[in-house]
Amino acid sequence: MITANMHEAKSRLSALVKAVEEDGETVILCRNGKEVATIQPWSPATQKVKRLPKPTLTLKVKFAPGYDPTEAASEEEWPSEYR
Repeated sequence: MITANMHEAKSRLSALVKAVEEDGETVILCRNGKEVATIQPWSPATQKVKRLPKPTLTLKVKFAPGYDPTEAASEEEWPSEYR
């Protein structure tokens, strides 16, 4: 484990990332003597899986009475640039 203050980390970022990549080190970044962040090797297994929100019925599409979405559009309904 490597500990570095912010100024040192800015000056040696490439070397710190190289240590993480090649040696599997964890770098702890400190500001005013307090630990504020870590740089650690990437591991897809430890990352949280993002899940899609559950569907809600409030987003359900409701068509106007008598509207048929499969009906072809008339000439008047098409914009003039497509006629």
